[in-house]
Amino acid sequence: MFDSLYDWFWWDRVWLPVNLTWSDLEDRDGLVYARASHLYVTVPYTFAFLLIRYLFESLIATPLAVSAGIRQRVRLKAEDSPILEHYYISQSRNPVQADIDGLSKKSSLSVRQVERWFRRRRSQDLPGVLKKFREASWRFVFYISAFIGGLIALYDKEWFYDTREVWEGFPKQSMLQSQYWYYILEMSFYGSLLLRVAFDVKRKDFKEQIIHHLATLVLLSFSWCANYIRIGTLVMLIHDASDVLLESAKVFNYAKWEKTCQGIFVVFAIVFMVTRLIIFPFWLIHCTWVYPVLHYPAFFGYYFFNVMLVVLLCLHIFWAYLILHMIKKFMFGNLTRDERSDFEENEEDEEEESSLTEDEGEQQHKLGNGFSVSETEEKNGGFGCMSPPENMCRSKTVC
Repeated sequence: MFDSLYDWFWWDRVWLPVNLTWSDLEDRDGLVYARASHLYVTVPYTFAFLLIRYLFESLIATPLAVSAGIRQRVRLKAEDSPILEHYYISQSRNPVQADIDGLSKKSSLSVRQVERWFRRRRSQDLPGVLKKFREASWRFVFYISAFIGGLIALYDKEWFYDTREVWEGFPKQSMLQSQYWYYILEMSFYGSLLLRVAFDVKRKDFKEQIIHHLATLVLLSFSWCANYIRIGTLVMLIHDASDVLLESAKVFNYAKWEKTCQGIFVVFAIVFMVTRLIIFPFWLIHCTWVYPVLHYPAFFGYYFFNVMLVVLLCLHIFWAYLILHMIKKFMFGNLTRDERSDFEENEEDEEEESSLTEDEGEQQHKLGNGFSVSETEEKNGGFGCMSPPENMCRSKTVC
């Protein structure tokens, strides 16, 4: 049964145009073709990227963040409560009022204490600016390296300037060493992002990012096996172009270089719209839909590859909507956070502010119900701690 599935999966008609078989793509006469077995090397390289990332974030990104004045925020820790912890993990991070009342009875805590516990517990799970800075720094370093490497690999190729050349001689197109490394490193990097997704900052577009990473890996794997390598390198290059600017804007945002961040964001928005909503559909997808059928009849791989490109285009349209929404707020002076991803910072600040206000209210409540001034002063370290706290909500820039 396994052999039958294997034979069906690698059936020539699925991957190659009619009248071509895998034997036609065997290395001969100085021509070297991509093979599925080559992709096995991405597994050790994926783990190598994880190790390099750990070293980069520890030895380079963290000291750089400290020099920029970014520190790890110390949050109030929720008290140990197995009942509340079990509900938090298995049920909901934001219980409704009826559940809060029930949890109050089960845990022998007041409703106010249960509400405060959940605020602090949510705050513990929110990532700090230092973590975000390290992640953005790592992605920026990779994307700018990949983009420069892609330009070096493609600038002297005919298909970089004329997309008709992408299909000249297809599929018997010899693989170049630069194409090999471009693919392997990109796929290994996206593989490392998938392995780290559960530990990285969870953003507003988390599901879309998962779909994007999976679609990218499937698309690259298929294009590798079907020898769609030329168009694959072009797709990677235009994606890296805007990603470089996005991650650099985030780095400057976390370092509170607001003017620089805003300037980079404007450039990012322009590059994103041009590369992903103009070049990508009207040059690259047009190239994969129109030109191939001039050389060979359409087959399953032809449709599959184009459908995956359309999936990416839909994600681009989704992100373009969020970017335009931010630009609208930016123009009218109402933009305080990144609608695309960094929403958790706003949530974090609101929770911390409400937590501090709640604590203050409790202290004042106790003071009016039998607590002496000296007791409250001893507990809080002086009268200064009882004054209304300053607004903890930092103004976020566009990134």
